[in-house]
Amino acid sequence: MNTKYIFVTGGVASSLGKGIIAASLAKLLQARGLRVTIQKFDPYINIDPGTLNPYEHGECYVTEDGAETDLDLGHYERFLGIHTSKANNVTTGKIYHTVITREREGAYLGKTVQIVPHITDEIKRRMLLNGQSGQFDVIITEVGGTVGDMESMPFVEAVRQLQWELPEEDFLSIHLTLIPFLKAAQELKTKPTQHSVRELQSLGVHPDIIVCRTEKPLSASLREKIALLCNVRPGHVIESADAWSIYQVPFNMENEGLDTLVVNKMKITDCATVPDLSALKSFLTRLRNPKRQANVALVGKYVELQDAYKSIQESFVHAGAANECQVNVHCIHSEHIDETNVNEVLKGMDGILVAPGFGERGIPGKIAAVRYARENGVPFFGICLGMQMAVVEFARDVLGYADAASTEMNPNTTHPVIDLMEQQKTTTIKGGTMRLGAYACKLLPGTLASRIYGESGEQGALGSRIYGEEQGAQGELGGEQIIYERHRHRYEFNDAYRAECEKAGLKISGVNPETGLVEIIEIPSHPFFIGTQFHPEFKSTPEHPQPIFTAFIKAALKL
Repeated sequence: MNTKYIFVTGGVASSLGKGIIAASLAKLLQARGLRVTIQKFDPYINIDPGTLNPYEHGECYVTEDGAETDLDLGHYERFLGIHTSKANNVTTGKIYHTVITREREGAYLGKTVQIVPHITDEIKRRMLLNGQSGQFDVIITEVGGTVGDMESMPFVEAVRQLQWELPEEDFLSIHLTLIPFLKAAQELKTKPTQHSVRELQSLGVHPDIIVCRTEKPLSASLREKIALLCNVRPGHVIESADAWSIYQVPFNMENEGLDTLVVNKMKITDCATVPDLSALKSFLTRLRNPKRQANVALVGKYVELQDAYKSIQESFVHAGAANECQVNVHCIHSEHIDETNVNEVLKGMDGILVAPGFGERGIPGKIAAVRYARENGVPFFGICLGMQMAVVEFARDVLGYADAASTEMNPNTTHPVIDLMEQQKTTTIKGGTMRLGAYACKLLPGTLASRIYGESGEQGALGSRIYGEEQGAQGELGGEQIIYERHRHRYEFNDAYRAECEKAGLKISGVNPETGLVEIIEIPSHPFFIGTQFHPEFKSTPEHPQPIFTAFIKAALKL
């Protein structure tokens, strides 16, 4: 069977959920036994979102191979339970950078370099790249932005060309639109969808399936109207109603017959007739029927934007279901906490997570939250900067170093307990130069971290698709407990303070086996106090919740 290519575009408005629809379709096809991956083409000129403020673009998601990518890749991995890579996220910046570099090298033999064909050829090359690996039966490409945007025009043009260059049964176009409900008129309106499809067709792309986001059910007559006026076959108009959970969307799409339409249109015969979604269904059952509740504080500096901590929020969903618990996440801005109100703000919280981030804004609030958790025996979990602030707080309040700090915030501190990594000190370029991607972490026996990964039923999710490498690593390293987690940082624990911290009660429970870099800290005398330099949230999935999140919620429940 030839590799099949599906392209998902969006119209009318942004944030309709192209990524969720793409991931849901991918999940259905994967559940039929097909090998599927998803890729995202973003129209912005940044090379990647690594240097973007979270307020601009939400969370920056990090892949196993160290790519800083769009947060939709997190949805792809969580739905499919597979690794994505640098090849799965392409931006206009990457395209132009490649073409201009090749022009400087003389690759175009003196020709005038133009958007068509040179830019569109590079876009098409990258759209087909994953399919040429032989690893996948179906490649789903989400085209970022909204049809009609100037920025996305080259991507839409590349899709138009592929529409005729690929065999008819190997190409399929899905267009996601909005059917607004006007309360004053008490009716759904199809005109925005008609205009959006007309715009897409004017650019030469003819959608095979139209998926309609809607608050109200679409009647049969409304579907027929959309099909007639948008020039698609009857039955190819799909309703995407608001769902109580994003993980319900694959079931909604299955009920609408989306996967069946795709399989029939693309003449895919060597797959199951019905998708096996039993594991996801089991997860949803636990999620929808919690037996208890936990209130968790998420202390961060970007909490106004929900997508800024998307993977952390989803990890709480997964961990909650694993513990048959509803996790109520209370987002608390770290700039709004200080020593005068921390007791009032965090009172009643069953657990406290201090989130990752960069820069000095909101740091005093994070340190105050750490101190409150440590002194009051509240389960604590610090991620990246959150772990670093736990070290700073310990150095200040236990070791007595009043000016202890990270050199990121205070370059002149006399006690730099967190310092710039040695290899970062000569780096002047900001984009793509942090310590990125998956690195090994050796867990010390008898520690909380060792118990969490060893007793989770996953052994750090060993054997699951999302953590597949670790099992081999264990064998290679003589049976030592090794995990692989993803990183995104420039600063690290200053090893000069290690002995002093450990003597005072701060345990180093995880280190990189090659460099000795501190990966995990904990306080054994505390009911549950752990901080990780890595980002465990990037590997949590519904079917394989991340072990530390699961243990953190269990501790919050006092189980």
